[in-house]
Amino acid sequence: MIKIINETTDYLKGKGFDNPEIGIILGTGLGQLVNEIEILHEVSYNHIPNFPTATVEFHKGKLIYGILEGKKIMVMQGRFHLYEGYSLQDVTFPVRIMEKLGIKTLLVSNAAGAINTNFKKGELMLLDDHINLQGDSPLAFMGVEHLGERFVDMSAPYNATINSKFKTIAKNCGITLHEGVYASVLGPQLETRAEYRMLKIIGADAVGMSTVPEVIVANHLKLQVAAVSVLTDECDPDNLQPVDITEIIEMAKKAEPNMITLFRDLIKSL
Repeated sequence: MIKIINETTDYLKGKGFDNPEIGIILGTGLGQLVNEIEILHEVSYNHIPNFPTATVEFHKGKLIYGILEGKKIMVMQGRFHLYEGYSLQDVTFPVRIMEKLGIKTLLVSNAAGAINTNFKKGELMLLDDHINLQGDSPLAFMGVEHLGERFVDMSAPYNATINSKFKTIAKNCGITLHEGVYASVLGPQLETRAEYRMLKIIGADAVGMSTVPEVIVANHLKLQVAAVSVLTDECDPDNLQPVDITEIIEMAKKAEPNMITLFRDLIKSL
């Protein structure tokens, strides 16, 4: 894997991806942050050696390098998921590439369903912790010790200083920002009523199909990491309505301006 990482990194350096400070992974319906960036270089995933290709129709599939609030940033416009048939090593490969290019901080966004009935769709949730229900680990492969410590401490996977800044920005801007536990499941099917009840019992406030693998690898690489969910639907098993994926995308777009404000102001403060 080291050879593959070096090959991909060298390709992107040749395309002008020069020492980014911050990496950003944009989730479902959250691609408009790129409009705030002074884009210097961009490359489609399918042109990058060893890179997976986004197969979800509402994920763009571009790696972007540019300037935002005076910081050099690198943005994944579209991410990869286990439910697309990729391995966890594929899903997290871009995080390893961003770290190799120079990032010290990783910011992640996603769309999630609200398990906590006090949280409403269209609101945001800051991840304080997570539960990995995907049945595997992105670190469970031969030779992982050559890329970082095998037994990674996960007692505090999300950076407390960054989370505190996010909460201050939200308060100052009048943005509702809950804080809670994100459960990551395999998907792509959504949950049954019984599964939502189980998730609530084990302590999840929101559920989605991404983020946790990237966060585990970010901790493996000793990056500062923070993540924010857009709550796109309410998952009350006693009042559960059929979910329309187009409605989820629309809800993510509706909440997007608040997410952009959070990320832009945070980057300004780093």
